[in-house]
Amino acid sequence: MFRQRPHLLWLLVPLVLFLLAVPWVNRVDPVVVGLPFLAFWLLASVVVTPFAIWAAYSGDRRLMARRAREER
Repeated sequence: MFRQRPHLLWLLVPLVLFLLAVPWVNRVDPVVVGLPFLAFWLLASVVVTPFAIWAAYSGDRRLMARRAREER
């Protein structure tokens, strides 16, 4: 599936940011912008997630448009 639609790999970004990376960033000591590092990481993840979803969506739209042109 990913060979035909590699842009869907962008959907793994939220998974990595929210689930897989949290054990490594679960720290209070470094303070970024006045927030503990974990709170900053989660806030940044919430900001990055819509861009990853948009990249997957726009790649899918381009692929479907290309397939529609080829069918004509």
